[in-house]
Amino acid sequence: MMRSSDNLLVTLVQTDLVWENKKSNLNSISDRLNQIQKTDLIILPEMFATGFSMKPQLLSEPKQGEVLTQMQNWASTYQSAVLGSVIVKENNQFFNRAYFVFPDGSFQYYDKRHLFRMANEDRHYASGDQWLIIDYKGWKIRPLVCYDLRFPVWSRQRQEKTYDLLIYVANWPERRSEPWKTLLRARAIENLAYVAGVNRVGNDGNDIQHSGDSALIDYKGDTLFEFAPFAEGIETIEINKNNLNEFRAKFPAHLDADAFNIT
Repeated sequence: MMRSSDNLLVTLVQTDLVWENKKSNLNSISDRLNQIQKTDLIILPEMFATGFSMKPQLLSEPKQGEVLTQMQNWASTYQSAVLGSVIVKENNQFFNRAYFVFPDGSFQYYDKRHLFRMANEDRHYASGDQWLIIDYKGWKIRPLVCYDLRFPVWSRQRQEKTYDLLIYVANWPERRSEPWKTLLRARAIENLAYVAGVNRVGNDGNDIQHSGDSALIDYKGDTLFEFAPFAEGIETIEINKNNLNEFRAKFPAHLDADAFNIT
């Protein structure tokens, strides 16, 4: 039986990362993806090939580089879109760039808007300033990156820019896990949208611990799936757009949202 186009299979990959070692990370993720039987979208953490490094001069790649090529290989192998962020150099600037790679190898990208100044990310990377909403299999998908989660105006649904699924890829420390979990639910509730948050686990090269807490949350703020803290794993969850649209019709809070030009 064919699945309805209203359904989307979303795969969350919660994994440890080897500090600043692309080969090890790409190999370990390839091994983990072998568990997939069927999916529409694979979501990887922020800077999944390197960890959250402030050495873009050593680790960056051009727009069409090694890591993007591997993402295209995965997309082709699993006939699934693949999302994750990569360190990219373009026009003599470095970006924390989230690539959304389609099964045919084409891609779109979003450059992280809010750079984490507490780790000096703003001193090493350039900030993006463009929205990206992706049309994929009848769904509208908005990718964002880590620290973007703290800024609700940037993610807010707009009448002319709506989406069904909001995704955050992250390297979010365990010591702030409660804000991570709370804000993911808040973004889902206030935007009447599904929200996926995919975070890494393990210690990074700065001895910062990450508990993961990756999750998929529905438009009412209910958790559909959440990884156990610190556990590596891969999980595929099915979401339904018809259920989302029915809830929005019955509870149209978005019609009472403040205008963006309010003073």
